[in-house]
Order: sequence, then C-alpha cells, then structure tokens
Amino acid sequence: MSNKNNSLKVFVQKIGTALSGMVMPNIGAFIAWGLITALFIKTGWVPNENLAKLVEPMIIYLLPLLIAYTAGYNIHKQRGGVVAAISTMGVIVGTGSVMFLGAMLMGPLAAWLMKKFDDAVQPKIKTGFEMLVNNFSAGFLGFFLSIAGYYAIGPVVKVLNDTLAAGVNAIVNAHLIPLANIFIEPAKILFLNNAINHGILTPLGTQASKETGKSILFLLEANPGVGLGILAAYVIFGKGAAKSSAFGAGIIHFFGGIHEIYFPYILMKPALIIAAICGGVSGTATIQFFNAGLKAPASPGSIIAILGLTAQDSYIGVIAGVTVAAVVTFIIASIILRRDTNMTGDLAAAQAQVAGMKAESKGQEVSSSNAQSISYDQVEKVIFACDAGMGSSAMGASILRDKFKKAGLDLPVTNMAIRNLQDGEKALIITQNELTARAKGMNSSALHVSVDNFLSSPRYDEVVEQLKK
Repeated sequence: MSNKNNSLKVFVQKIGTALSGMVMPNIGAFIAWGLITALFIKTGWVPNENLAKLVEPMIIYLLPLLIAYTAGYNIHKQRGGVVAAISTMGVIVGTGSVMFLGAMLMGPLAAWLMKKFDDAVQPKIKTGFEMLVNNFSAGFLGFFLSIAGYYAIGPVVKVLNDTLAAGVNAIVNAHLIPLANIFIEPAKILFLNNAINHGILTPLGTQASKETGKSILFLLEANPGVGLGILAAYVIFGKGAAKSSAFGAGIIHFFGGIHEIYFPYILMKPALIIAAICGGVSGTATIQFFNAGLKAPASPGSIIAILGLTAQDSYIGVIAGVTVAAVVTFIIASIILRRDTNMTGDLAAAQAQVAGMKAESKGQEVSSSNAQSISYDQVEKVIFACDAGMGSSAMGASILRDKFKKAGLDLPVTNMAIRNLQDGEKALIITQNELTARAKGMNSSALHVSVDNFLSSPRYDEVVEQLKK
C-alpha cells in the first residue's frame, strides 16, 4: 500500500510540475501585463489610452502563446515549442477568448506529436536532407494542427473554459472560496504549491482580472500569512534548532517569498497542518469580505510583491487578509506546540524521523532502476533541484557553495528545476525528500541526496567530507 501511495504521490507531482512548468517560466510576462493593466487602463493609476491598447493583445495572444511555446519546449525543445505555438494560434483565433487552458492542452499535444514523428523519421533521413525534412515536417504539422485547433479543439476548449470560469464565479459569489484552502494548504506541504498557484490559479485569476480588474485567486496560495504564523509559533514555543532557525526562515519566507522554507516545520509536527488550514481559510475569508484582490500573480509570494500588485481599492483587504491568516495560524500553532510534551526540538532528529516515514528520504539513495549510481569520486558538479528551480534551491546552492569555498573544494554548484535535469550527468543531486523520487526518474545514475530543509541540513557537512576524501 505504501508503494502505491508513493507512486500516486509522484504521479500527482509530475502532473502538477507539468502544469506549473508551462506557466512559471513566463511569470515575468504575467507581471508585466498586470503592471500595464494597473497603470494604464481607464481606472488605473495613470490612465493612458494608447498604452492601454497593450492589455488586450497581451492576454489574448502573447500570454497563451508563451505558455504553449514553453510547454512544447519542455517536451521537445525548440521544435516542440514552435509547433506548439503555431497549433495554439488556431485555438486562439477559433475562439477569440482568453485561451490559457487551450494553450495548456494544445501545446503539449502538438509537441508530443512532433517528438513522435521525429523519433520515427529522423533516423531514416538521408544525409543532406535533414534540414529539408525537419523544416517541412514542422511546418506541415503546425499547419494541420492549427486548422484542427480552429475548427475542432478550440470550440471544445472554450466550452470547458467557460464552464470552469462559471464554476469559479459561482463559488466566489456563494462566498465559498475560502473553503478551497482546506485542500490547498495540505497540497502545498507535498510541494504542489507551484502546480496549484501557477498551473491552476494563475490562468483562472488572470482571466478574472481581465474582466474585473483584480482577482482573489492570486492570493489563495500566495498569502504569506500562513507560513509567517507557523514560523512565529516556532520562534516562541519551539525548541532547539527548530526554534533558533525559525526567525531567519520567517524573514526569508515573508519578505523573500520562498514559501517552501516553512514546509519542513509542518512536516516535523504534522498536526500543524490544522493551523495552516485554519489560517488559510480565515485569511481568504477576510480578503473576500473586503472584496480585495491582486491585478496579477505575485511571484515569489513576498509581501513586497503582493503589495506591489494589489489593486487600487484593495490594500486594506489584502493587508487584513495577510494579518488575519498570520494571527489565526500563530494562535493555533502555538497551542499545538505548547501541548506537545514529546517534542524534543531537535531539528536534525525531527528530519530523520520524517525521513524514516517516507520511503524516498534516506539521504544518499540508489535508484530503483537498473542503473548504477556513481560514487563521490566521480562527481563533476552538484545540483540543487526543486519544483521550480528557483527560490529554495537557489538558497541551498548558495549555502553549499560557501561551504565548498571554506573547504577548498572546486566543484560547480548550481540550481535548477527537476524537469531540466539531464540523464547521464555525473552529478550529485540534492533535493527535498518529497521530490527525490522524481529527480531519480530524470537522472537515475546520479548520486542523490535527500534533505528535509534546504537551509539547515546536517547532510551538507557530510557531502563536504565525502567529496574532500
């Protein structure tokens, strides 16, 4: 049963990563669109009729095509991206609607078909005809799929898109949107935060923002009050390393927007998920009460980014929502921590306990496949890999890079998204224990090390000692 649960968890994480992997690399474009909207539309800060003309083409064409290209590139590099964009154009023109969902369906489909064609045909191409076949195959496939998108796929996706939008609007109008946090908060702890925020909420929120000028959906996952409440409770009522590290983690979480940093603190004491759920529901209910929202997605989920993208009439509601989420979470988390007479406060021991409860969190592990893991003396680079390839993994890489410098080790230390790992690289790959199984699937021969917290792990010193030997 445990293996089935692990397989299901990995499968769900893969789906979530695929969704967020289409949107997250393009968050800069979403933010740019949000800023243009906030500033230049008729109700913006500095209305400008000419610059406001950018708003409609960006959301109708630019953003969906960027999503489609990125989805295609993730599957079959540039050829996949080009065919995905061509095909998605048919879906967009065929509906005239905001086609984020169409891009997220057509993009991967087109790239997958291109990849299958290339796998079957390219080995058989005669020398000298490679460019001819490659260019015409991509052109013809894009041609046919764009027509199919216009006449067949686009209308179907539009119905589905309208249904989802109507469902979200019905939930919002019925004042039930806070209940979404009952599912969002536990999912975040399983490192599905990027999948939820960028794969689901960002497309739906952007469409709502286009119609009303703001959306509460951008704050369902991104509200930093929950994590702040958890970490503040540890600062006051925690023990040992958990207590001493919580303050610094709180600064990074709240102002840096790296939400993954507080996940291990909940994993150390799973009952704290109750506090997170209550805080999330309370914060969202407060934001909805004030009818507040953001113009565009805040990424990272820093309070600075959130306030920068808050709608003109929503500052009180957003600040109140973040504050209520933090206070409610803190109160409930404090009660749980104070009543926990068995809590040793040893962060390292808690990490080991959590690791023992998970099949894939044993530190250095050999893949379940037939591939043989490399040894420490074969390591040519160290890679920190996380769901998004930014934020927490970047900080972990920085910490280990500093340890390498002090130890006199001359090895490159980088960070990237798990989806970008290359099989066969002689690398030591460091991941959070929930994500190790997926990292192994991308590079089965690498040396894998699992940690519970990128910012504070005894495994780093072990890695340094092994590499020095």
